[in-house]
Amino acid sequence: MAAGCCGVKKQKLSSSPPSGSAGPGGGGSSSHCGGAAAAGGEPGALPPPGIARLNGLGGLAGGAAGCVLSPSLPPNCGGGPGGLSPPAASLLASPGAGSGGPGCRKMVVSAEMCCFCFDVLYCHLYGYQPPRSPRFTNDPYPLFVTWKIGRDKRLRGCIGTFSAMNLHSGLREYTLTSALKDSRFPPMTRDELPRLFCSVSLLTNFEDVCDYLDWEVGVHGIRIEFINEKGSKRTATYLPEVAKEQGWDHIQTIDSLLRKGGYKAPITNEFRKTIKLTRYRSEKMTMSYTEYLAHRQHHHFQNGIGHPLPPYNHYS
Repeated sequence: MAAGCCGVKKQKLSSSPPSGSAGPGGGGSSSHCGGAAAAGGEPGALPPPGIARLNGLGGLAGGAAGCVLSPSLPPNCGGGPGGLSPPAASLLASPGAGSGGPGCRKMVVSAEMCCFCFDVLYCHLYGYQPPRSPRFTNDPYPLFVTWKIGRDKRLRGCIGTFSAMNLHSGLREYTLTSALKDSRFPPMTRDELPRLFCSVSLLTNFEDVCDYLDWEVGVHGIRIEFINEKGSKRTATYLPEVAKEQGWDHIQTIDSLLRKGGYKAPITNEFRKTIKLTRYRSEKMTMSYTEYLAHRQHHHFQNGIGHPLPPYNHYS
C-alpha cells in the first residue's frame, strides 16, 4: 500500500483552531511529503508481501491493512530532522555522524544513504548494473525517499513505508518507486538529474496518543486513521517537516491530512476527536546532485560502484 508525505504546493486552509485547542507545540508548522490515502494499490506499484507502501509521504493507499508499526524500532535521541548542504568535504563523514546529546546514540541516517539513492537512480536511468551493497548499516527501519527539483525545490516524488525494511534493500526499492511510480508525477528522466535533491528519512519513536493535538509541530510526524463519510477506514501521514514548511498549526495540519485522505464532509471538532493518531520522529538527510557529484568524485569506488562517473559535460 502507498502513502504520501510531501505536498506539491502550499495549501490555503481557512480553518482556524478553536479557542484553547492549540495543543502541545503551539501553532508552529512543519514540512511534509503529502499524499492521499487511496482505496487500493496502484497497478504496477504493488509492494512486496508484508510491506506497507506510502505514496508521496502523505497517506497510505489501501487503508490500514498490513500497515503494522514495528514494535522494536531503535530509540532515537536526536528528535528533529537533519539536513545536508555544506561543502562536499563535510559529506565524507562516516555514517551516523551527529548525535542527539549526552548518553544518546549517534544518528543512523547519513550522507552515504543519499549518495546510494543517487547511484541507484543514475544506474537505472543510464542502464548500468545496479550498485553493489553499500557500507552503511543494514538495520531495519521504516523509511521514505523524497525527490525535489529545481531552485524552489518542488516535490518530484515521495514514497516510503511504515514497515521496517533493511536499509540496503529498502533504499534501493523506494529510490526507484518514488522516482518512477509516484502517481502524481511522470517517471523521472535523465535530463532532470542535475536539478534533483534527494532526502532520506528514517522513522522512529512511534507512539499512539489519545488526543489528536498531542504532538509538536516541527518535531513529530503524524499518521492519522479515520472513518470517512462512507464508512471506510482511511489513513494519511505527514513527515515531521511538512507542517512547519507549510506554516500550518495543529488544526490546519489535521484538516489537510483529512482532505488528503479523501474526507469530503465538513470537518467539525467532534469529528477530529474521533481520529486515531500516531506520532513519530524521523532522522533526515538531504543531498543535492551537485553534492553527490563531489562525493562521487572523491569516492568513486567506495561502495563498489563500477559504472563511470556521471557525464559532467552532458549537464554543463
